[in-house]
Amino acid sequence: MIPIWLFTLPFGICFSQTSTFSIKQCAIMNRKLGNRFEVPAGSIVTFAGIGMIFCVTIYDKLLVPMLRKLMGNERGISILQRIGIGMCFSVITMIVAALVERRRLEAFEMNGPLKGSLSMSALWLAPQILLIGFGDGLALVGLQEYFYDQVPDSMRSLGIALYFSVIGAASFVSSLLITIVDHVTSKIWESWFGKDLNSSRLDQFYWLLATMTTLNLFAFVFYARKYSYKNVQKVSMVNHYKGKSDDGRVETVI
Repeated sequence: MIPIWLFTLPFGICFSQTSTFSIKQCAIMNRKLGNRFEVPAGSIVTFAGIGMIFCVTIYDKLLVPMLRKLMGNERGISILQRIGIGMCFSVITMIVAALVERRRLEAFEMNGPLKGSLSMSALWLAPQILLIGFGDGLALVGLQEYFYDQVPDSMRSLGIALYFSVIGAASFVSSLLITIVDHVTSKIWESWFGKDLNSSRLDQFYWLLATMTTLNLFAFVFYARKYSYKNVQKVSMVNHYKGKSDDGRVETVI
């Protein structure tokens, strides 16, 4: 189970960008709805929740019944297959995020420092946040099922703790990765993380995450194909009691 835990860390790193860089991007973009109302930058994260709810609903109500008939699996697909598909969404998310950030930087260069990113709507960030929400509905929910089902019975109470530790550890690794990238890029050319986002190369960082998650996905698939699931044995309490049947005979029911 330890390799599975390690393979899911890059997904958690991508997920952590939603509550950090995405909010900073939204804060310097055009957030106005109409002439007076301006959407708070932090509210952009709600698209992740919308994507997750939509994904879980479609998966449980439409895909699982259909896949159950095709695959002959009670879950529709295996737990690791569900996690792997969710990890694919993290790759797509980082690619979309890199393209959107490149577009934002071009808008800043074209319109100058006064208007800059304000000429570009913050809704451009919605697709990438929706995509990571779809990934959450597959990978994170799948991880919760995996750690609960596959841990030894004596450690089952720790299953949820292992699930949450993926997100927590990924946040720390994300911070460490940013520090390393900042140090390396500043030595080679100039740092990808400048004084503000307009002087940074956040798009390059997103491309780096896309590359890392792609390589990690191949390693995950290679290992998941060889993974042997724990045999779940249903242990029932056997209760003996005596009672009389309708015809008066004494029966023992197990």
